[in-house]
Amino acid sequence: MAAAAGVRVLPASPNWYSSRCSDASSDGRLFGFAARHRVCLLDVGGGAAPAFYGELIGHTDRISGFAFCHCPGQSSLCASSSDDGSVKIWDAEALAPVAGYSLHQNAISALHWSPLVKDLIVSGDEKGIIVCYWHNRSDSQQFFPEPRTIFCLTCSPHHENLVAIGYKDGMVVIIDISRKREVLHRLRGHDDEIHCLAWCPVPGEERLPAWQDELQVVPSEEGKVPNGELTQSTAMKKGCYLASGSKDQTIRIWSCTRGRSVMTLKLPPTKRRGGAVDPAVKERIWLTVHWPSGRSTEIVSSCFGGELLLWDLSQSGKRKWTLLGSSEGQNHSRIVFNLSSVKLQDKELLFSISMDRDVKCWDLSTLDCSWTMPSLGGFVYSLAFSPVDTGCLAIGVGDSMIRVWNTLSMNNTYDVKTFWQSIKSKVTALSWHPTKEGCLAFGTDDGKVGIFDTFSSSAKNKPPQISSTYHKKTVYTLAWGPPTPPLSSGEAEQPSVTLYSCAGEGIVFQHNPWKLNGEANDINKVIRDTNSIKHKLPARTEISWKPDGKLLALGNEDGSIEIFQAPNLKLLCTIQQHHKLINAIRWHHEHGSQPELSYLIASGSINATIYVHNLKSIVESSSESPLTITEPFRTLAGHTAKITSLSWSPHHEGRLVSACYDGTAQVWDVMKEEPLCNYRGHQGRLLSVQWSPVDSDSVYTGADDFSVHKWHISKQEHTRPPQGKKSIELEKKRSMQPKVKTKKKKKPIEKSPAKQDLSDAMNGDESGKEMLLEEDGVSDHEGEKAAQEAELPDKVSTTVSKDTFSSTYDYSSLSLPKPFVTQKATPVKKDPPKEKPTSDASLKKRKPRSILPFSTFMDHRSKDELHQDCLRLAACLKTKDNNEDVSPDFKDRIHLGLFTDRASLHKMIDVEGKQHLENGHPELFQQLMLWKGDMKGVLQAAAERGELTDQLVAISPMVGYQAWVWTVEAFAKQLCFQEQYVKAASHLLSIHKVYEAVELLKANHFYREAIVIAKARLRPEDPVLRDLYTSWAALLEKDGHYSMAAKCYLGASSPYDAVKVLAKKGDVTSLKTAAQLALISGEEELSATLSFRCAQDLLLSRNWVGAQEVLQQHKTLFGQRLVFCLNELLCKCLSERNPSDRKSPVPPCYHSWELNRDTSFFDMVIEVWQNVLGMDSAEQATCAREQLCSIEHPPSTSNTHPKQVLFHISHDLTLAALSYHTATWDEAVKSILGAVSRSYDAGNFTLMQEICSIILPEGCENLRHKLDSTNSQSMDACRSLEGFVAYGLLYDLWWNPPKHSLVLQNAGLDPVLCPSEQTALEKSYVSGQSSSEETPDQTAVEMDENLCNTTEVHRCETESDSRTSSVDLVDRQSKLRGCKVLLSEEIAALQNTQRDIAEVQQILADMIRQHQQQRNNLQENTNGSTQESNLQQSSETESDKPCSDSNQMNGKDEVKEPITLPELTKQLLKAKQKLAEFPDNLKVFPFPDVLECCLVFLHIGSQCPPELREQALDLLRKDGSANMYKKAGKRFLT
Repeated sequence: MAAAAGVRVLPASPNWYSSRCSDASSDGRLFGFAARHRVCLLDVGGGAAPAFYGELIGHTDRISGFAFCHCPGQSSLCASSSDDGSVKIWDAEALAPVAGYSLHQNAISALHWSPLVKDLIVSGDEKGIIVCYWHNRSDSQQFFPEPRTIFCLTCSPHHENLVAIGYKDGMVVIIDISRKREVLHRLRGHDDEIHCLAWCPVPGEERLPAWQDELQVVPSEEGKVPNGELTQSTAMKKGCYLASGSKDQTIRIWSCTRGRSVMTLKLPPTKRRGGAVDPAVKERIWLTVHWPSGRSTEIVSSCFGGELLLWDLSQSGKRKWTLLGSSEGQNHSRIVFNLSSVKLQDKELLFSISMDRDVKCWDLSTLDCSWTMPSLGGFVYSLAFSPVDTGCLAIGVGDSMIRVWNTLSMNNTYDVKTFWQSIKSKVTALSWHPTKEGCLAFGTDDGKVGIFDTFSSSAKNKPPQISSTYHKKTVYTLAWGPPTPPLSSGEAEQPSVTLYSCAGEGIVFQHNPWKLNGEANDINKVIRDTNSIKHKLPARTEISWKPDGKLLALGNEDGSIEIFQAPNLKLLCTIQQHHKLINAIRWHHEHGSQPELSYLIASGSINATIYVHNLKSIVESSSESPLTITEPFRTLAGHTAKITSLSWSPHHEGRLVSACYDGTAQVWDVMKEEPLCNYRGHQGRLLSVQWSPVDSDSVYTGADDFSVHKWHISKQEHTRPPQGKKSIELEKKRSMQPKVKTKKKKKPIEKSPAKQDLSDAMNGDESGKEMLLEEDGVSDHEGEKAAQEAELPDKVSTTVSKDTFSSTYDYSSLSLPKPFVTQKATPVKKDPPKEKPTSDASLKKRKPRSILPFSTFMDHRSKDELHQDCLRLAACLKTKDNNEDVSPDFKDRIHLGLFTDRASLHKMIDVEGKQHLENGHPELFQQLMLWKGDMKGVLQAAAERGELTDQLVAISPMVGYQAWVWTVEAFAKQLCFQEQYVKAASHLLSIHKVYEAVELLKANHFYREAIVIAKARLRPEDPVLRDLYTSWAALLEKDGHYSMAAKCYLGASSPYDAVKVLAKKGDVTSLKTAAQLALISGEEELSATLSFRCAQDLLLSRNWVGAQEVLQQHKTLFGQRLVFCLNELLCKCLSERNPSDRKSPVPPCYHSWELNRDTSFFDMVIEVWQNVLGMDSAEQATCAREQLCSIEHPPSTSNTHPKQVLFHISHDLTLAALSYHTATWDEAVKSILGAVSRSYDAGNFTLMQEICSIILPEGCENLRHKLDSTNSQSMDACRSLEGFVAYGLLYDLWWNPPKHSLVLQNAGLDPVLCPSEQTALEKSYVSGQSSSEETPDQTAVEMDENLCNTTEVHRCETESDSRTSSVDLVDRQSKLRGCKVLLSEEIAALQNTQRDIAEVQQILADMIRQHQQQRNNLQENTNGSTQESNLQQSSETESDKPCSDSNQMNGKDEVKEPITLPELTKQLLKAKQKLAEFPDNLKVFPFPDVLECCLVFLHIGSQCPPELREQALDLLRKDGSANMYKKAGKRFLT
């Protein structure tokens, strides 16, 4: 391929940031590196200088890995991996693909060809998957050792199954691909990306003296091996060393046998020498390592700024490294990515690729650089040979750097200097000064123009001069030419030549090279002045001076070329030939044997045809006015795409070379119009061409494949550009092009090119894949988006920006994708508006409605009508001149008012306005009236119709202040109708009506907005504000938004209301907050009340800790803290005594207090009070007692919540404990009695028993001794207390009979009465106040039936069981005798009387209730007396019912008559008198039901002492007159 033709190439730059994308073949002949999506091969076998060998083409995306096969006999095989997901295998010598596969699902990041297995390729991807592929048998296997991103991998040169893998996070793993559990070692030590891994080329792990210090732990085998040295055989078995380089700036040497690091090398801070790097560029470090073959103790690595270091591992001490490249400038100037070496005859060569875009070759024996091969990182936009320094070629590249290549250098084929200072953008144009050596002008993509001095020795670091005048767009062309005015006319000394620059915005500037910081001149000004031109000048796209400086050619965007005469730029002629944007103009050279040829001018445009014109006759003609040329002198046809550059041969006459977008360069014999030779070596579109100044057979071309080729005309096989099917298609497309209007038809064109182009020399992959990166591996897709910038030097205007997307070159496509509009020159289209294609924007947006539709329509009628208009208008104007006052009368041609006086215009406006109103476009009518100046009428009309708009209100001030205020008020009303209240309020504010605005918002419930306005505009004390807050709060409260309402009250500075509303919800958090809020606001009492409520809620959820926290904020609640504390300890005791199986949904939250369990309950409580709650003085105790005494709790009933009961009990017990603490025993007894009787009243018998046993574990004896026996009240209380204690004991004895009896077996027969059922009975009677329901009677009866049944069982058991132990019996009997206190006659009589009263009261209550019902019924139905009588009857029978029911239950044999009211009253009176006879001390304290106790004694049966049984029977006979007791005691009494 290229190699055969002897082409000299500056290739594309190697890709960056890849761990292995370059490699040398094992025979030392080829060195290959990945450049974008191709592999560039250099022939390096020749020793001194490399030669371009060729390229491997086939990938469609960036190549990420490249490696040669190093197995013997396969040195030309190599493999590459790409971001397109594929791995390809190539024959490098034949430049042909051999095989390929796509097994990865993710981007491939590393690749290596196994050095031992000749057909094994190992690759890894970003997700951590490793693919091993054996290409001879097309077999593959996948491994997934770690789910991390792979950065590099290397196969071992000694063990065919070992592969080392480096990861992004610093992990190194060695896997064995022959095993299932593949990981052998995980080597941890680095803490950042692993950039490279290199195995030691010598197997075995010889210990080096320098490593001694690294291994503190001496391996134990050493003792066994003779002389402490590993013998060769053991070393062989022991694997080998592995080196790794990481971004953490260290190199580590790892031992495979030990699986650990044996040495760490830290990069030294070397001084960068002569590095050409912009200090502003912060580059990342890349640390690559290479272990040269045959050297076990030497490693080469990269360093910070591009230096290379040779490390001697055997040397001990700090400094183990030597710098490669002794002399200045040998080193790379940026970081180095890859190193690979090859042995050639006697020396070992090392190749390096770097970010500075140089490929270098080093001799490892001398550590010197043998040669440097520069490369290019962007499109080659411009080539220019110096007219002074022969053979010096300047190259302008898209990587923001200029290369100056001394092509004649004898000792260095690639003698290239690089200039990068101050450029910062693509270099798109170059031009050498015609006489001054080393003076190079450049232009860039961002519009900058500057001049470099490339000659001086210090030039390498000297920044260029930059012109202070910038172009707005890409600089297309630079040219040196004679000065023109104003520079040529000045008196002072002027430069002999000045610099002209032409750029994408269509302007040519003349810069003074002596004063670049001065203002440059736009030469269009001179052209206008000299040729007195009034019309608009075309946009310039190309500029070329005739070498003798007498004529200037300007190429324009419309395809014309204008020829001007120096120095004043008089226009001589215009060439109208191309009709498309001009890309290139070149004048023939002066030094031929035929001087007339110097008047030849060749030009190329976006059309593929090149035209040559001969201007000799024009120049010599004496015509005053400029001529127009439309016939070419010669036509060169054959290319199939746009022409980008031209160059005349300096060695021949009439010989031209052209560069074209069809991917080829063509040499022409102009005079014969004959194609001579066609060069097709580039892999992209050509952008620049120069004929060699020293070799008539050589041409240099630059292309968008990032390369410059020097090729020989004589060695090309083709003579003409590629033709055939494709170019015919192109012709067709081109002829059809202007018709294409919408974007729709574009789409297929954009997609198809890749398919079409594969057939031809215009390489297919380039076409579809222009997205390749400008800067090698760096994935900045800003790089070169599509090839779009390819056109920059070629003056491509917006009209063609499309063809950058496809190689189907639609030359004249007009519809442009938006992004490019900003980057290209402005299109100056001459077409009439109709032909303009609809651009993107107009497709989406509807065209706005015309404000003057009638006139517009009239001006678009037929040509005849329009001609008539002109005549009519001229006639009118003529009469107007003669007769000033008469306004012309156009009748039907109203639209002509546009061109005459104001009266006619007003008529026209009225007609148009009327039409707008008829068509329903009032806004357009209003606009017209505004233009006319009749605004007031418009405003009034709009207000009446409710059609005011923001715009009308905005322009209403032009009518006057009053009108404006009136309009705003009207608009506000209109907005309220449309329910846009906030907007209406804003408008009212604009006319300073603050109160109205606030009121409006308030009335419509926009409180938030109203408050903002009021607060911002009114005085803080204004009552309106407070009113707003309170109204809003009331509304919020109604809707249940309490916290928001509270905020409002606070805003209105009434914290009390805020507290109240917060507490409304009543949950714990609300109460807590409300309490804190009250505290802050100084409402002490309210705060305490709320805190207490909150604490009670917390208590219900068993959170004592929270409750104490809430209470401790208030001194007044100290007493309650004591109650809560006691409650907590009581609950703890109860739960410990009766552990429950059920898990409660909310676990209790206890304090972790230390409790003294050995003392009595009261002592324990008091200890906690003193230690925790700080109750240390008697005053405090007294004070707390007073606080608590003031609180009265209502009596408990069976409906009271158990936790509430417990809390009230705790309150009583707290009083008892305080009395106990102060030794006021009389009070203590009453409080304890209160607690016990409260649990009894609540019907919770078990609780009563538990409290008795917790508080009085020893009974009441001790307590009785401490009392004052003279105080009858306390003695009565004590008796009552004893009664309850005995009552609990009595039931205990009855329900827990002696162990040996059989009862336990039968316990299941009949569920013994449960406490709650049983106590329902005494609940209603003991207190003497009967409840108004009937259940008590029934329960009592049921209970007694239960008692009967069970006792029968009991009796037979106990009597039959003769084995009952006598000891047990005696003990029980003594306990029962202790219960004798219960059998009190006087109390039995008292309770009997209370029962009678209750019974009578109950009957009375029932009668009253029925009477009320009767009256209600009567009121409802007043439609007949019969109903009334019925009702009376029914009511009578009903009134008997309660009685009769109970009678039936109590004894079916007795049937009573209904009782009358007087009789009842009599009974009640009698009973009350009887009650009054009892002494008062009996009535004060409650006592258990005596008759109930009698029944229990009787039920206990034989175990009960006989004297007690007798007493019980007596009491039953005497006082058991109530039905229920009669029935229950029947079998004992009969």
